[in-house]
Amino acid sequence: MVDVLVVGAGPAGLSAAIAVAERGKRVLVLDQGLRPGGQIWRHRQLASLPPHARAMIERALALGVVIANDARVVDAISPNELVIAFRGRIDRQPTRALILATGARERLLPFPGWTLPGVVGVGGLQALIKSGVSLAGARVVICGTGPLLFPVAATAVAAGADLLLVAEQASRGAVLGFGTSLLAKPEALLQAAKYRAVFRKAPFHTGSWITAAEGFGHVQRAVVNVRGKSVTFDCDWVATSAGLVPSTELAQILGCTTVDGAVDVDDMQGTSVGGVWAIGECTGVKGDLAAITEGEIAGRAAVGDVDGARAGSLQRRRNRGRMFGRRLARAFAAREELLQLATDDTIICRCEDVRRRDVDPTWTQRQAKLWTRVGMGECQGAVCGTACTAMFGWAANVARPPLGAPTVGEWGEELRNTAP
Repeated sequence: MVDVLVVGAGPAGLSAAIAVAERGKRVLVLDQGLRPGGQIWRHRQLASLPPHARAMIERALALGVVIANDARVVDAISPNELVIAFRGRIDRQPTRALILATGARERLLPFPGWTLPGVVGVGGLQALIKSGVSLAGARVVICGTGPLLFPVAATAVAAGADLLLVAEQASRGAVLGFGTSLLAKPEALLQAAKYRAVFRKAPFHTGSWITAAEGFGHVQRAVVNVRGKSVTFDCDWVATSAGLVPSTELAQILGCTTVDGAVDVDDMQGTSVGGVWAIGECTGVKGDLAAITEGEIAGRAAVGDVDGARAGSLQRRRNRGRMFGRRLARAFAAREELLQLATDDTIICRCEDVRRRDVDPTWTQRQAKLWTRVGMGECQGAVCGTACTAMFGWAANVARPPLGAPTVGEWGEELRNTAP
């Protein structure tokens, strides 16, 4: 039994764990990654992290925070007991309080050729580079949306890539408007300028998006709508996405209310389920600084430090983060053209090989599952579910256990442990 169980070791989860440990309580952090830091701080060596990220991880460890990496939540018996897949076996972890920091994932919208090897998510490309994949001499096209484009483009160039294009689907006006809103945060604008300086040789176009990927066995060409003109680029990699989507599956299984695809929380980061708090991108995409603040609020609240959680400075900082998230969503909302890219022959569910012609947009999500198995493959709709919600207006997939596709061997270990 621990006092607080935190799911997710990104900035939000680490911040919450530190707040709990500083108040003398026992905290355990679970994370799917091989090292703490989440997707944003994915790294091979601690020394490779930015100073503030390294300092946070070192602070957590110095306080005695226990971080279990390579651990996945597969079910929730109750808010006080989760079922965990941990390095080849299934265990149950009891807790007095639960904090969800499950983050977000990329939204990929289907287009012809998007399933070709070499076509990856924008964040996926960054993760591959950080995992050691070489891009030396590789021709790369990046087409997506939002502030993530700049650091990924800079990372690709630093890794030796020949970056041919960075395309932002939002309009020039939307991008400029968002940039103007950051005038009160000059450090953010300076960071963006530094990233742009790294990939200065590559053209950056707004109002532009990929329309098709072509190749035999691997992507060889990207067809991009560059400000109304179709341009083809010979390339080795294409990175694309239509923004981020909060990961709410565990929250749904616990019975937490979601609003507009994100976990609904109060001013203390509490969910609709008693004893469960939610923080970071699963409550809405708003960046790591806001996530860190939410983590501190939830960590304090989870151990009974209500006055600390209600501190005016924390609340104001968190509210500014929420405002930033709303501006982000408005500026980089996926344009209608992206929802119309799939042709009849385009695969929309990779796990079950379901093509666009196989589904009727007038169906419900449940009908589509029953008649085509869309969303019923190994990823359980993590990719196609969000795409179909955007394209057809279907309700989001209803999360059901087990999460994360545990292996037969892991379940077998659990059965042996619980057999009479």
